[in-house]
Amino acid sequence: MKITVTDDLTACHALRRKVFIEEQGVSEAEEMDDLDGQAVHLLAFDGDVPVGTARVLASGDTGKIGRVCVLAQARGTGLGAALIRAALDVLRDMPGITRAKLGAQTHALGFYEKLGFAAYGPIYDDAGIPHRDMMREL
Repeated sequence: MKITVTDDLTACHALRRKVFIEEQGVSEAEEMDDLDGQAVHLLAFDGDVPVGTARVLASGDTGKIGRVCVLAQARGTGLGAALIRAALDVLRDMPGITRAKLGAQTHALGFYEKLGFAAYGPIYDDAGIPHRDMMREL
């Protein structure tokens, strides 16, 4: 599996549509927002087939990792963790960014904790799915 920074939003959107809209029932209006144009996008491949994506946004000294998804056939392979590590590398290369933030689905809190994130604040609803914010220093 390889992960690259990409401008191929069509592939990223197709993955997000499959996982978030079709599998998890998120509405298209909630999933497809206006932030993609200002984000750095990562695309993970199994051979030449896109199987995962994530996006990174910067605001002040904080980078936000979001829209992280992996197709069902590539789950359990370590690809999700590799995507997060790649996103952290992108953030480390951004001047002035000192920490990473994300909104984790509550079932995935343990996954992100293993990658150095700590949960803070209350559980909240995002697109009908319970989430909690998490942060880590870079």
